[in-house]
Amino acid sequence: MDKFELPEKLKEEIRARVLGEGFMKLVQSVRRNGRQFKISMRPVEIGGERKFQAEMNDDGHVQVKNLAVNAAAQGLEEIIAQRGARDLHLMTAKGDLHLRVTRKGRIQVSRSAEMDRVALVQPHDRVKKLPLTSFDSTALLKAVGIADGEGRIKTGMRGKYDQVNEFLKVVKETLSGFEPPQDRPFTVVDCGCGKAYLTACLYFYLLHSLSFPEVRVIGIDRRADVVAAARKVSSVMDAEALEFVESDLESADSSGFGRVDMVVSLHACDTATDEALAKGVEWKARFILSAPCCQHELHKSLADRRDFSGLLRQSILRERLCDILTDSFRAMIMRILGFKTQVVEFVSSEATARNILLKCEYGVKPGQPGPVGEYLNLRDYWGVTPWLETRFGEMLAKYFRRYE
Repeated sequence: MDKFELPEKLKEEIRARVLGEGFMKLVQSVRRNGRQFKISMRPVEIGGERKFQAEMNDDGHVQVKNLAVNAAAQGLEEIIAQRGARDLHLMTAKGDLHLRVTRKGRIQVSRSAEMDRVALVQPHDRVKKLPLTSFDSTALLKAVGIADGEGRIKTGMRGKYDQVNEFLKVVKETLSGFEPPQDRPFTVVDCGCGKAYLTACLYFYLLHSLSFPEVRVIGIDRRADVVAAARKVSSVMDAEALEFVESDLESADSSGFGRVDMVVSLHACDTATDEALAKGVEWKARFILSAPCCQHELHKSLADRRDFSGLLRQSILRERLCDILTDSFRAMIMRILGFKTQVVEFVSSEATARNILLKCEYGVKPGQPGPVGEYLNLRDYWGVTPWLETRFGEMLAKYFRRYE
């Protein structure tokens, strides 16, 4: 038997779990020559018939097929027969199976305790209710490059399409019950707008789906070529109030923006997220929605914590710890400054691993002792000074002096 081949008893268990009652999902990831191949399978109902939806992701190239039972069984055999190092996670109503095959061919299997979940098979031929299907967005999606010439979502843009839709859902939830101004535009600034996928979609969503009477959305990015391309989108869509400014966030000036109601940022890298939060505070925006991206600022600060060296020497764990601490500090600082703040997952981790969003709304008393004390305790325990604290300077220091 090949060293990577699974034992026959384990193969039978996988077949029984997938093709039997209660199957929920199977995901297998394989590394090939530095590239990742991932295949997932889940039950769906199409036209009243039970099928299996298989999604193949070959280093970013995605293909989706809906399979009848016999074809799904054949596809499962191909999954089981894969060679090389791989991870397989299988979920059923009764419990989970996790299988790992190492590079040396060692097979590691773990099974969860028995569960009692409901395996719902949702109809897959229904029309999904998404923000970007709540109005005629075909021309918009073509203009920003998410859809092809026929109006179909491009395979490589599916993740971005999902991210934008989920972000817009948070926008709708955030603005629920809010009465837009009648005497001026509702103004949004997108900090680090990039190719303007979110910027443009947010503008038209506010106008056509949420029916705001007047909207102005401004995208800021430091790259001249990106801003030029975004301005073409605005021109093609004949949207004069969809504007783009070439500038670093640090030097961005709101003097020409008027009253800013909302600041958003989607995956602004590292401290650019902090700068977007800071601008939202300084511009007196009522709403701030920010999805952080890569976060490296605390890595060096924690490098000398020898009491946690067993944790910090592992790069993956160190990175995740720094992500959690950074977003915790951000949320607490925003609360100290008077913003009701929630940290939420705004999109599935399958769309992007960077799926955390800080949802902030101004409306509580700044500088309350509880939030200040929580922040100082956590900051001093880890012996770090978050970049956002430095950025706010005296604005935060006046609150800290009362309790330090």
